[in-house]
Amino acid sequence: MGTVNRLIVIVLFEGVDLLDVTGPPEVFSLVPRETPERVGYEVALAAETLEPVTTAAGVRILPDTTFDEVGARAIDTLLVPGSVEVEGEVEGEGERRIHPVVEPGTVARVKALATRARRVASVCVGAHILAAAGLLDGKRATTHWSTAQRLAADHPAVRVDPDPIFIREEGEVWTGAGISACLDLSLALVAEDFGEAVALRVARQLVMYLKRPGGQSQFSVPLEQVSTTRRIEDLRHHILNNIGRRLTVPDLAAYAHVSDRQLTRIFKTELGTTPHAYIEAARVELAGNLLETTDDTLERIASRCGFGTVDTLIRAFRRRLATTPSEYRARFR
Repeated sequence: MGTVNRLIVIVLFEGVDLLDVTGPPEVFSLVPRETPERVGYEVALAAETLEPVTTAAGVRILPDTTFDEVGARAIDTLLVPGSVEVEGEVEGEGERRIHPVVEPGTVARVKALATRARRVASVCVGAHILAAAGLLDGKRATTHWSTAQRLAADHPAVRVDPDPIFIREEGEVWTGAGISACLDLSLALVAEDFGEAVALRVARQLVMYLKRPGGQSQFSVPLEQVSTTRRIEDLRHHILNNIGRRLTVPDLAAYAHVSDRQLTRIFKTELGTTPHAYIEAARVELAGNLLETTDDTLERIASRCGFGTVDTLIRAFRRRLATTPSEYRARFR
């Protein structure tokens, strides 16, 4: 009996991010080695023509097939990578603005191929292509944190969540966050297809965790959006330095010498969140670090991080990371 392969089609276009294209096949290629059954994947790189495609890294890739050719086949998974363009020059210590590449021809091809696919998945800013094709309407989706606001603004019908590493929605639509998270997304696809045990063995070959929980944050609290005022930076440092203590809006407002209402407005404007949400995120971040690096009990961690009780700690983890502190420790210790 021959090997039974699931066809995975990866969409190519000029300027595509290299790791978005090459990362997932590295994961998929290990499946036959890690299962006794004759199963695996067939990965096909598809483009408009068979001419080499130049990636954002300058490396050229040869397509395996054209969109027209692969469109005649039954596709198991359509994988859509992304790309960004940089606008303007850096001024002072500012950053260049980036925007996702959404070429109408690619969008049309993705929309057509999706009708032939059992499931569709995007990597990084590839979510913008799925959204433009109407495949994310009414669904929750993620993308690289740097373009999440743009995705939400351009596609109001999409419920954008910039925090998770990947999201799976009904109808077999998956979206993944920025670049290296394509490996986490790929492992999740392997686990769905062939089980957690196979995914675990693949992860070990790659020297990775089995998979980071889909709800795990893309980045740590201290690395969130940089604020533009010294006042909010002082507040953030004050929160981190006093994370185990009682922190309320009146307390923070008094520290910053502003009213409660003005404090809330400052957080919303500068960080896009509320003081309460920011404090909780900072506490979850610290608790995660303690779970990974210490043998502290949950009671001790809850106290050190300002949660007060283990129940409060657990609720915050479920809300922020879609997991429990114990599950988090088991995965990341």
